[in-house]
Amino acid sequence: MSDMKETLPTVSVIIPCRNEARFISKCLDSVLTNGYPLGRLEILVVDGMSDDGTREIGQGYAERYKQVQVLTNARKLIPCAVNIGVDEAKGEIVMRVDAHTVLEERYIERCVRVLVEYGADDVGGKLRIVARDDTSVGRTIVKALTQRVGVGNLRYRFAEPEKPEVVDTVPFFCCWRDVFDKIGPFNEKLARVEDVEFKRRLVRAGGQIMLAPGAAAVYQARSQLRAFWKHNLSDGMWVTLAFGRCELMPVPWRHLAPPVFVGTLLCCGLGAIWSKGWLVVFLALLAFYFLTLLGVSVKNAMNDGDWSSCFLLPFVTFSMHLMRGLGSLWGVLRLIAEGRLPHAISLIWKEQRVSRTSAAGLVGEFGDSSSRPRR
Repeated sequence: MSDMKETLPTVSVIIPCRNEARFISKCLDSVLTNGYPLGRLEILVVDGMSDDGTREIGQGYAERYKQVQVLTNARKLIPCAVNIGVDEAKGEIVMRVDAHTVLEERYIERCVRVLVEYGADDVGGKLRIVARDDTSVGRTIVKALTQRVGVGNLRYRFAEPEKPEVVDTVPFFCCWRDVFDKIGPFNEKLARVEDVEFKRRLVRAGGQIMLAPGAAAVYQARSQLRAFWKHNLSDGMWVTLAFGRCELMPVPWRHLAPPVFVGTLLCCGLGAIWSKGWLVVFLALLAFYFLTLLGVSVKNAMNDGDWSSCFLLPFVTFSMHLMRGLGSLWGVLRLIAEGRLPHAISLIWKEQRVSRTSAAGLVGEFGDSSSRPRR
């Protein structure tokens, strides 16, 4: 077994971080003890000018482990951190891990084996969500993030595949270094959704994303409502703002559901000022929405025996959709102010016209993998 492991490709793990002193040690420990041969592992902590001791913790690890290196991200943006890491990476494979994530045992090896044995271009595992603080609100936020009515059918949140499965996205990334040579680096104009846009470029170019069976990571979600709302508001804004900073539709259609929902509510609410008919529609939409959320909450409570968040969950889920929707609508207003709305609309039009035939013209970039190392 040890001889076989020594033939595995070299891997560079990139950890973008800023002010993650509370989490960075557990993250680094989970990478170092993951079971991947340390002689074939490189860990790049890309720090965004932290002022809470994160950098000093990383440097402490760098002094104890020759595999760890601390780099500086002066611009403080995640895509800049990833690009800095990729430029410095010496591994045949590059993998991103967020600082408030803990990898379960053999996560790295399981992703790498799918990459090598199945010809994938990007691989990830299941993402388990836990609360940063064990509070009622924290546990309810976790439930909102782990139900389909809250976040849609994200396979990496719900699936337990027995064999590698082709999907449209996975958490973080684990891909061959040459992927960045073929489709370019992360878009540094994006403060959020940069990973979603990167994966869409990958798929558009004919790349294949796969979910690795048995690979799992634990993500520690925000446990305070104010921080949760702020994060979703920002995420929502960048869902639409990204349209003005990309050359293809940067997110899947499902990301546009919150602004459509909130926009519909706002239009019906405004119409209700002048018409009772619109008031009926507005109230009917809200009633259907909240009854659906309540039904899901009751079903979850019956299944897991935890009724503590049954009536709080609909409110938390609604607040998540509301913040993301309002953020996206604000992003549209910013596109209008910047004069980029016509460009954004053109991306949607192009997306509708994209066919398998047009995508096949780029498949050649990934179709020949013979130059990549195989073990």
